[in-house]
Amino acid sequence: MTGTASFDFTGKNVFVVGGTSGINLGIAEAFSRAGARMGVASRKQDKVDAAVEKLSNDAGKALGYAFDVRSFEDVSAALNDFAEKAGKIDVLISGAAGNFPAPAVAISPNGFKSVIDIDLMGTFHVMRAAHPNMARPGSLINISAPQAVQAMPFQVHVCAAKAGVDMITKCLAIEWGPDNLRVNSVIPGPIDGTEGMDRLAPTEKMREKVIQSVPMKRMGDPEDVALACLYLASDAGRYVNGQILAADGGWVAGGVQLPM
Repeated sequence: MTGTASFDFTGKNVFVVGGTSGINLGIAEAFSRAGARMGVASRKQDKVDAAVEKLSNDAGKALGYAFDVRSFEDVSAALNDFAEKAGKIDVLISGAAGNFPAPAVAISPNGFKSVIDIDLMGTFHVMRAAHPNMARPGSLINISAPQAVQAMPFQVHVCAAKAGVDMITKCLAIEWGPDNLRVNSVIPGPIDGTEGMDRLAPTEKMREKVIQSVPMKRMGDPEDVALACLYLASDAGRYVNGQILAADGGWVAGGVQLPM
C-alpha cells in the first residue's frame, strides 16, 4: 500500500467498528500496516475471525468482537475488554452503517427506524462506550457519508441518520476537546468495489455516470479513505477537531449525481 510510510502507529492501539469488510477493513489494514495493535468488530463472527487473521501483525494478534452496534451493553463490553487486554485506545473508528435505496413512500417506519438505530444510535453507542477507554490524547473518527450534506432521492433515512452522525461529531468535539480527545468525520465518496457502490451503480452505464459526476473523473478506493483517517489520527492532524473531511474527489462539492 502506498502512502502509509509517513504514518507510524507503532505502539498505538486502534479499534475499527465495522472493520471486517469494505471501506472499514481497508482502514483497519492501513493502520495495521502502519504498526498499530488492532481491534475490529462487526455483527458476523466469521467475518470477524477472517479480519483478525488478516490484521494480526508484529504488534501482536488482533482482537475481534462480534456485536450489534444497536446494543450499547454489547458495544461497551467489547471496548472495555479490548482496553483491558491491549491498553487504552489511541484511535477509534466508528464505521458501522446500514442502507437500502428506496423511495420514502415505500419505507416502513420500522425500516426507517432500523437505519436510524444502526447509523445514528449505533454511532452514539460507540462514541459513548469508547470515551472511558480512550487514551489521552486520543482520536475518534466517524465514517459518515455524502448523504449527511447532500439531499438524495431514495435516501431519506440515510440522509437523516448521517446528518445526525456529523452533528454528533461536532458536539463531541466541543465537549471532549478539553479532555484531549479529537472527534472528526470522514465522508467517503463513490468507492469502487464496495457493497454500497455495487447497489448504487450495478451496471457499467451507471458506473460511468457516477465517474463523470466526480470532478476527478474516477472512483475512489478504500486506500483513499484510509489515508484521510491516518492523517486525522496522526500528529499531522493534531489540531484538527470537529471537522467533516470529504475524501470524495470533489463529488459533494461538484453536486452529487445519482445514476438513475
